[in-house]
Amino acid sequence: RDLHKVYRRQRQMCIRDSDMSTPSLPAERYWDDAAEGDVCVSPTYRVTEARINAYAELTGDFTPVHVDEAYARTTPFGTRVAHGLFGLSIADGLKTQSDYRFVPGMSLGWTWDFLLPIKIDDEVHVRFSVAGMRASRSRPGWGIVILPSELINQHGQVVQKGCLLYTSDAADDTPC
Repeated sequence: RDLHKVYRRQRQMCIRDSDMSTPSLPAERYWDDAAEGDVCVSPTYRVTEARINAYAELTGDFTPVHVDEAYARTTPFGTRVAHGLFGLSIADGLKTQSDYRFVPGMSLGWTWDFLLPIKIDDEVHVRFSVAGMRASRSRPGWGIVILPSELINQHGQVVQKGCLLYTSDAADDTPC
């Protein structure tokens, strides 16, 4: 734990002192760096046919609406759509690429709703906020953050939404 905090401080110093023309990841946050009401929007992600096929290969879910265009045309969607859990995976990945990143911790659980289909060539992003936070009762030095999240397509439609309970370490202000 102490080595991780030293690494974090050194990494933040490198980001602050680095050449601004070189892209770098934003500084990571501990749970107690968050504030209720904070909002973040992630970068975008293009859902391609190749990515849907790769997800089918990875999971073994070859349901025809995801992989067979001729079949998918006969469904209410009218075309192939991404797997619902692929959308959740995209949302989780985009969250880690945002300007509001927490140090590695653990997801305690998701509640997630699938509202609209995600189609090939949709571009999606995540908007999430900090709705609540508290110190962990079972793990001293750790805290829990509640992150309501929306996966939004290029038309501004919320295609999936839900809430993540996340836990991570607290910041330690002891000088290294």
